[in-house]
Amino acid sequence: MSCHKSYITTPIYYVNDVAHIGHAYTTIIADTLARYSRLIGEDTFFLTGTDEHGQKIEEAAKKRGKETQAYADEISKTFKDLWDDFDISYDKFIRTTDADHKLGVQKAFTAMHKKGDIYKDTYSGHYCISCETFFPETQLVDDEFCPDCGKSTSIVEEESYFFKLSAYEDKLLAWYENNPDCILPKSKRNEVIRFVEGGLNDLSITRTSFDWGVKLPADFNDPKHVMYVWLDALMNYVTALGYGTDDANMDNWPARVHLIGKDILRFHAIYWPAFLMSLDLPLPKHIGAHGWWTRNGEKMSKSKGNVVDPKEVADAYGLENFRYFMLREVPFGGDGDFSQRALMDRINSDLGNDLGNLLNRLIGMSGKYFEGRVECDLVSKYYQAELDEMETSLVKLEPMISELQLHRFLEELWRPLTVANRAIDKYQPWTMIKEGKTEETMALNGLIATILAKVSLMLHAVMPATTTTVCNALGFEITPQTFQNILKDGGILAPFVTEKREPLFPRIEAELLVDARLEALKKEQEEADAKKEAEKKAKKEAKKAGNASTGLASTDGVALIGIDQFFATSLKVGTVVKAEEVPKSKKLLLLQVDVGEAETRQVVAGIKEWYSAEEMLNTQVCVVANLKPAKLMGMLSQGMLLAAKDENGLCMVRPEKAKTNGTPIG
Repeated sequence: MSCHKSYITTPIYYVNDVAHIGHAYTTIIADTLARYSRLIGEDTFFLTGTDEHGQKIEEAAKKRGKETQAYADEISKTFKDLWDDFDISYDKFIRTTDADHKLGVQKAFTAMHKKGDIYKDTYSGHYCISCETFFPETQLVDDEFCPDCGKSTSIVEEESYFFKLSAYEDKLLAWYENNPDCILPKSKRNEVIRFVEGGLNDLSITRTSFDWGVKLPADFNDPKHVMYVWLDALMNYVTALGYGTDDANMDNWPARVHLIGKDILRFHAIYWPAFLMSLDLPLPKHIGAHGWWTRNGEKMSKSKGNVVDPKEVADAYGLENFRYFMLREVPFGGDGDFSQRALMDRINSDLGNDLGNLLNRLIGMSGKYFEGRVECDLVSKYYQAELDEMETSLVKLEPMISELQLHRFLEELWRPLTVANRAIDKYQPWTMIKEGKTEETMALNGLIATILAKVSLMLHAVMPATTTTVCNALGFEITPQTFQNILKDGGILAPFVTEKREPLFPRIEAELLVDARLEALKKEQEEADAKKEAEKKAKKEAKKAGNASTGLASTDGVALIGIDQFFATSLKVGTVVKAEEVPKSKKLLLLQVDVGEAETRQVVAGIKEWYSAEEMLNTQVCVVANLKPAKLMGMLSQGMLLAAKDENGLCMVRPEKAKTNGTPIG
């Protein structure tokens, strides 16, 4: 058996919100790898935890009226509790607010500075609070919005310490070249290489605009600076092993695999190895980036009400069924879709029909023909072809695990189950026993038991409780020793006696969770259909009256509507009583518009390229007054302005003569 060390990590999860299905997916993959490593005899250390510093955490706590540390404690606990409920076999749960972690980060900062890789300067750029990242103007959407999350960026100018990332460009490219499987799947490696070949800028690694983070070491005498969240967060992989304190578990480094979501690949595949090079530490062997999950083909979001709660699903359908579905349903690196129907199909077909039913057939046949006794010593005499076919699949499995292709691993692992079920149908033990072929029938039962044993051992890391039940029924316990004996050394199962038991996977006929999102969509569709009928009726009446209309256009607070929507809108004349520019925005003006109501309407309009605040003041405009309020750059907008736009630019739609504020248009 192997005595190698295997260090496996999840990302540390950001505590600005509770755990969702994506977090569960990463953690289940990591747990599967850790369990498999232990089963093959490797000395395994499995790390997970929470990332608790940064401006987002500070703002999330403030929004909820809580102290930042208390808020971080609360959310971090929800992650730890969920992983405990899921029986995740982590060896350490790290928090970036841990005292030892902070000391390790400060030691790393000092070492990088001493090496000449950190210097002090001033930074100015577009900063996305949500992503904790600066973006060059060329990458922004509409010159303002984050290319990753779509939220508005802010122009930040502050003193900062910088890491000489540009100095490691050639070394990084050499690492990618010499280690073709350092980033998995390999297609992601090509993306990273192209990014680095485009040139790397030095990285701002401290902030002065907020306080919630790791302070610089005391001997820098610069208390206004805190560490940039990515330097702080990435260091967790070594501080968890004792870097900067006692180095107690540093013999586990380097990591066998860092498991992450594809959205944080750049930080792990570029920044992190550059930091490690600066610290003269070995680089990780693999960085595995998985895709995102949608629900019923739609991106999940809290506003849509379609976020999947992993505990809710596991409680309803069974934790191990959920684990199997997550790993089997989607190729590693690709995006996956969660639907209850797909989950039910996996449970009923793969687990129920193929695995569970095979155990039931073995118990039934052995009980009927041999009083429950099963012997395996004559399997090769009668069924060598089936054994060979089984082995053909089994020898393919380990490389698939190494390459993180767990969906292919499970697909291939199921082929021996097909071999076993097919053998029963082909050889018909009920006929053989009538013909007096007792030895052949017992050997067939032995074949089924052998296949179940080997499949269960390989499946154990994915479904530990289920496979423990199966192997107990086959008369042995799952240990590294039995794994080696039965799978590697070709050992034969000792004779055992089966007993009747409940089915492993009772059939599921109907969805077990109420999908609030689908119910809401159904209601929305009914309302939309009713509204559409009303609009058609209004359109017909307008045509009869000889009315004509034109389509109007809209962006950023300027209305773009068609004929179907026109008759459902409330249009009013209003006067702009206050106008000002929105700081740090190239497009937006903040207007207060009197539309004849008790209070003025606040309208955020994207017209700054064509109208100044002074030009808009005290002029009349046409306002779409019955829209649902929306937020732009965090400011409430209570309407839209009508305008026309073509290749020559944009102009406001205004009354020809002054009208009383609130006068309806139509």
